[in-house]
Amino acid sequence: MTDTSVLLEEAEIKETTRAKAHIIKNDAEAIEVAKRIAAEIAKEAAVRDAERRLPRAELDLFSQSGLWGITVPREYGGAFVSNATLAEVIAIIAEADPSIGQIPQNHLYMVEGIRLDGSEFQKKFFFDLVLQGVRFGNAFSEIGTKSVNDVQTRLKPTDGGYLLSGKKFYSSGALLADWVPVVAKNEHDETVVAFVKKGAKGLTIIDDWSSFGQRTTASGTTILEEIFVPADYVLPHHLAFDRPTTMGPIAQIIQAAVDTGIARAALRDTIHFVRNHTRPWIDTDLEHGYEDPLTIRDIGDTQIRVHATDALLKRAGEFIDAAQQNPDEETVAAASIAVAEAKALSTETALHAGSKLFELAGTRSTLAQFNLDRHWRNARTHTLHDPVRWKYYAVGNYALNNVKPPRHPWI
Repeated sequence: MTDTSVLLEEAEIKETTRAKAHIIKNDAEAIEVAKRIAAEIAKEAAVRDAERRLPRAELDLFSQSGLWGITVPREYGGAFVSNATLAEVIAIIAEADPSIGQIPQNHLYMVEGIRLDGSEFQKKFFFDLVLQGVRFGNAFSEIGTKSVNDVQTRLKPTDGGYLLSGKKFYSSGALLADWVPVVAKNEHDETVVAFVKKGAKGLTIIDDWSSFGQRTTASGTTILEEIFVPADYVLPHHLAFDRPTTMGPIAQIIQAAVDTGIARAALRDTIHFVRNHTRPWIDTDLEHGYEDPLTIRDIGDTQIRVHATDALLKRAGEFIDAAQQNPDEETVAAASIAVAEAKALSTETALHAGSKLFELAGTRSTLAQFNLDRHWRNARTHTLHDPVRWKYYAVGNYALNNVKPPRHPWI
């Protein structure tokens, strides 16, 4: 550890005025806490979406619950829950509010990155912060480049560390984060992650996210102007993909879990609306809309799709668990494919449920007072994160030709 990092650790150890987070001990507690927190988060989810009101209090409740620290390894004080549990926790929260469910995605991604390739200092320092309730945002993606992995943000050596410069977009969670991990290229053109503390000189985060869905993910533009970053705050992120690791599957299963939560919410609200508001069609002599056999059939179809999505999500988590215990070319490829299957089905199910809601509930369900279109808007926006057509290709190529998927965060 450098002298600079010692000074920064002493000066910055008090990261937030929030009380320290609860520390969750096991998988069962994680699920129980997620259900309790989701009940609170759900109360004004539709209003927050309608007003595009950032979930400041709700996010504090979420992170202080200890759920943001459940993947910290046991030897550093965390529960290191199974990935099936991790996915279910995110799905539970996303069913309540998918914007809030998405916000910790990159935080949890970086916890895995530190576990895999962090120095001993980085593991002790950052895992301790995570267990205290400190939140990582992200400044990963850029716009206007050739592809998503064409990174123009640069980290240049200077006395005692590096200078970081660039511009990012899609910075989910950054507005309400304590630290902002930034993907950049170093002087060797290697992909690294620089951890920047909120408030650092040269860091500007702009609240300019204007998407019609996932409206309150605290995202936007991040501007990085000659920010000093100590060497000990730079993670060699390329190492996670230079060898077979669970870095990519971890990233993707969280995305699949968000979509699963959206699908559950859309089906839940469809059933509620049909039970309480929908009228029977004129060509029947039924008393209630929920007695319509065609409606009953379509509800059954959607329910089966949601249950199938739940099952594939859990299965994907189990494959990641196996790969974490024994990471090699075969186990990591199998985990990536299992997650791709879950991501493909969760995409289709979320979009189906969000659209089917209106067909079954009827015209009244489109009224602004219900804001039920948020389910489809959220599904359509979030599922664009990674093109599902490439999931089908990866699964098919693996099954038919035994071709392993590429190692990167988008598969």
